[in-house]
Amino acid sequence: MSTIFTKIINREIPADIVYETETVLAFRDINPQAPVHVLIIPKIEIPKITDINGKEHSALLGEMYDAANKIAKEEGIAESGFRLVFNCGDNGGQEVYHIHMHLLGGRKMTWPPG
Repeated sequence: MSTIFTKIINREIPADIVYETETVLAFRDINPQAPVHVLIIPKIEIPKITDINGKEHSALLGEMYDAANKIAKEEGIAESGFRLVFNCGDNGGQEVYHIHMHLLGGRKMTWPPG
């Protein structure tokens, strides 16, 4: 079953795309929780972080973190700081079952989150 993220990857649904490679796509969250709120997703469907296989997916996860660093620099938040978040499962706050990393910045983050 295709998720909304797969539809964004396939350009069936519009999104404000800020970064793209052959394997990773990043776009602005439609319900931002910070001045900068970008979702970074792989172009393959992996439902949850618990579905990650280190040997198979380590390069892909590295590309997602590389994308986060590049976007943070482009958005002007790399020096002031930012937060990266993966939600996993219902109790972890995951709403779309296609792994995605939240890049949040542009304001002081509080702790604990959630």
